[in-house]
Amino acid sequence: MIADNTPIIIGVGQASERVGEPNYEALSYMDLGGRALAAAIGNAGATGDLASEIDTLAAIRAFEMSRPGKEPPFGGPDNIPGALAKRVNAQPARLILSPTGGQTNQQYVGEFATDIAAGDSQCAVIVGSEVISTALALAAKGEKPDWSEQIGGEFEDRGFGLDGMMEMQLFAHGATGAIPLYAIAENARRAKLGKSLNEYRHDIGELFEPFTKVAAANPHSAAPVERSAEELATVTDRNRIVAEPYTRMTVARDQVNQAAAIIIASAGLARKLGVPEERWVHIHSVTAATELMLSARPDLSANPASIASVEAALDRSGKGIDDMQFLDFYSCFAIPVFNQCDHFGLAVDDPRGLTLTGGLPFFGGAGNNYSAHAICEAVERVRGNRGSYALVGANGGWMSKYATGIYSTEPADWSANDRFEKLPMADNGVPCSDAPFDSATVESYTINYSKTGSDAVFIGRNSAGVRVCGNADLADEATRIAFEGGEPFGAKLTVTQDERGRNMGKLA
Repeated sequence: MIADNTPIIIGVGQASERVGEPNYEALSYMDLGGRALAAAIGNAGATGDLASEIDTLAAIRAFEMSRPGKEPPFGGPDNIPGALAKRVNAQPARLILSPTGGQTNQQYVGEFATDIAAGDSQCAVIVGSEVISTALALAAKGEKPDWSEQIGGEFEDRGFGLDGMMEMQLFAHGATGAIPLYAIAENARRAKLGKSLNEYRHDIGELFEPFTKVAAANPHSAAPVERSAEELATVTDRNRIVAEPYTRMTVARDQVNQAAAIIIASAGLARKLGVPEERWVHIHSVTAATELMLSARPDLSANPASIASVEAALDRSGKGIDDMQFLDFYSCFAIPVFNQCDHFGLAVDDPRGLTLTGGLPFFGGAGNNYSAHAICEAVERVRGNRGSYALVGANGGWMSKYATGIYSTEPADWSANDRFEKLPMADNGVPCSDAPFDSATVESYTINYSKTGSDAVFIGRNSAGVRVCGNADLADEATRIAFEGGEPFGAKLTVTQDERGRNMGKLA
């Protein structure tokens, strides 16, 4: 007999639309999210009124409201979680707006499961939605729909959650977002392997070719097209370099219209509502970890916090990686997947596959909510393969935060309420400085390419061994050849500060 306070996933739902396709409705964030939540309620198969039993609803913060001063272009509700609840006539006592981070939905599964096991909740919902594709399409046509709503009421705003991720020195030198920051880590791994740019691009293509096949079969994919490793790796006008070593096709696709919802309930409530036991999916473990800032990581290519999260989740579930029949490693870029493959000895063509959705470059990078889609897929996989186990790894920031969940139809004992764990952050950070310096040894780099030109951003060590960053002076021929050729690792740069205060380095 499964104890009444055992937390279980009873319903999952996804909703999506692609601009210009038949039945396209140009839905708002809330309307698409509401459809996903309604789908999750229907997915539970309850005979009772499930919506009326929801006591907690967490809305995952959309990308277009994920940093201070940034608002959706057509407005939005004054109470986002309340607006989502309204779509299904739910009246949760507790409403939450999440911080920024792709690990958040996976972490909330553990948090809300813990609340249910403690008797503090009976039914909690996680729901998120992205409609950046529609917003851009409407703006391009000059249309300005009004998506504002007056919902009223109170909710818990957990803030932006950007502490420990805003590296202003890197931003000031052109590494202003995820793509260049991940590219710096990716090139550090390439240097460790001793591979050329073309060789490494082909490695990325081989990793992601199987992802495209999964995406092509997924009805919710933003880009359901199979592509070969060669096509992904070859630089063309349509597949240009966005930041070395990334071609356009191998970076997360954020222009999507996708929503997903997860419903967690106590076993007792599931029985009361008549949710069939074949719909129950047990939460065997959830772990969350926080990484050092990129510039402070001893190994710029590594993400030990993510490895620790996965290892801890496996340990708490009493399983090993080989026991996982289904895997979804967060794949905004190649390196978060490569890190797991390197650690666990997984081949890029592992017969289990490394994605359940198709991955962020192909299924779509549904903002902070991508992993909710992966959890939805994991739930359906284990329901269809009774007794199997699925692992979902969720990543936030620039490999800044990670949360792992393990799911199965096999019961999980929550009597000790110890299956959710937040791991301590490492304390071995490398000293960093934003003070002026006159020389540096390059550890890693990227070159950003845009319509207005290119910038080479490097991270290295000054003469005192302190971590620093700057721009390579591509106007200097020898420096340009070293950086554009992909082999500046270990190069000694002479550094001066320009009129904007940027550190400009050229080969000594």
